[in-house]
Amino acid sequence: MNLLLLSLGVGAVPDFVAQHVNRPAPAVRIGYLNDAASPYAGAAFAAAERAQLSELGYVLTDITAAEFDDAGAFADVLDRVDVLYVAGGNTFVLLAALRRVGVDAILVERVRAGLPYIGSSAGSVITGPSIEPVSLMDDPSAAPELTDYGGLGLVDTVVIPHADGALPPYPPALIARLKDTYGSDYPLTFVHDDQALLVDGAIPRLVSSP
Repeated sequence: MNLLLLSLGVGAVPDFVAQHVNRPAPAVRIGYLNDAASPYAGAAFAAAERAQLSELGYVLTDITAAEFDDAGAFADVLDRVDVLYVAGGNTFVLLAALRRVGVDAILVERVRAGLPYIGSSAGSVITGPSIEPVSLMDDPSAAPELTDYGGLGLVDTVVIPHADGALPPYPPALIARLKDTYGSDYPLTFVHDDQALLVDGAIPRLVSSP
């Protein structure tokens, strides 16, 4: 499997994509899965995330998991992209959208089969064993239908984005409380906004991603 799990910055994206897709950026097709941002429609940060990825020169295909009526159609879309990028927003809304008709299983199958995966914030969190720890960062009530907080299980750790406390919604005191509350129950990896967790071998490692 090949995963790049971002907190905020996309600096590590070009090298990751180039390593796994042997074509120049304008010929690389990236599926942009945007469900996590749905509670923040029109918010500047949601538009900025897509824009900065587009500015790197890739061909983006917007994907909204909640709009699919069956998992097969979702699989067909994934088969037409070179890389899947799962955007940030509310982690609970994102996982609920993936679970609605079972596209989460298709996503996991494709990534395990070799589809490169880039997650950002919420898109990084869902790859782990559980999303429960980020209930202190995101509002679980935004997805009341989601009762199972188990993640996709692609990695063995819960990625905690924005761990440097630089963004106003996630101050250092909140990050410390999250660690105190969940650190004994889950393996946690704290990722700063200028870092990413790279998973391309036996041992995941933090890399720079300004």
